[in-house]
Amino acid sequence: MTVRSLLLLTALLAATSAPALAQVRDDVIASPVLRASVSVTADVVRIGDVIDNAGSSARIAIYRAPDLGTTGSLPVAQVLATLRAHQVIGVDTRDIREISVTRLARTLEGKDIELQVARALERRNGLGDAANLSLTFDRDVQDLRLDASNSGAMQAIAARFEPRTSRFDVTLEIANDNVATPTRLRFAGTAVEMVEAAVLARAVERNEVIKSSDVVVERRPKAEVGGDVAARDRAVGMQARKQLRVGQALKVTDLAKPDLVQRDQSVTLTYEAAGLYLTIRGKALEGGTEGDVVNVLNLQSKRTVSGVVVGRGQVSISVPTPRLPAAAETTSSLGTRETAAPVAVAAISHSQVAQHVAPKAE
Repeated sequence: MTVRSLLLLTALLAATSAPALAQVRDDVIASPVLRASVSVTADVVRIGDVIDNAGSSARIAIYRAPDLGTTGSLPVAQVLATLRAHQVIGVDTRDIREISVTRLARTLEGKDIELQVARALERRNGLGDAANLSLTFDRDVQDLRLDASNSGAMQAIAARFEPRTSRFDVTLEIANDNVATPTRLRFAGTAVEMVEAAVLARAVERNEVIKSSDVVVERRPKAEVGGDVAARDRAVGMQARKQLRVGQALKVTDLAKPDLVQRDQSVTLTYEAAGLYLTIRGKALEGGTEGDVVNVLNLQSKRTVSGVVVGRGQVSISVPTPRLPAAAETTSSLGTRETAAPVAVAAISHSQVAQHVAPKAE
């Protein structure tokens, strides 16, 4: 045999032996290896959950899973005995003494459930915004744990509210990835719409001006205070139309602008006319707020005049501006430089004041 023939035979043997070696490696089964911690979503623990390389035994259930959202432990000796019963042997324990098993869950917080119920009732049969609804449930709403497969959004599929009794009945639904039937949650109770109201911290007498320290803000049932409840910034500085008790929620109709002039109060009468500004002391015969027309006694002339309240203790009386006589308005015989309208107006104004203002108010 020549050298060339020997080389060809060696190459042929190498080519035929390589697949055989590969086949041997593929036929080698990896040994099962124990896991130190396990997370499951089902209600049972399977062999494939606790060991790697479980082969055809992976789907066999061996333990009940912990409660939703909780963690339990399994002693390794107990696990190995269970595995041997199912012909799973030669497990590499890696010196693990116990296996931690956690059951995954989706947690719905009670406050999120309450918010979803409120949103379902929002603006239903006369109710207002969800943020203003106070809900009382027939049973306490606690944190709820569901299978992790319940990954869908929580949404209301039915909602009823009876205004006469304030009763509600709401059904929520959460889609499930594993089954066609979603999870449904039903809640019942009472719903009351609340509003922020200005509440008196002390009793207030009629016509008394409300101060900042007199008012606190509280949430009260809308049905109790009505629709014309007053806000705090609207109440402070206003005057009570009637006697109000402590703890009473203020309404817009309970309040009025404060009187700037009180009955029998000494006031300043102000007369204004063209070319004239005059102030006189007077006595208010009635109270009034800004813009009100009140009667005032002129302390000089002892006459009663009417004026408009313009400020605290101030009443304005306007005197009509006198008009020029018709003859004075004709200026065709006068030159431009001879026109003396301002002087004539001033003269007439003072004359009119003497005739109209003095007799009334002197």
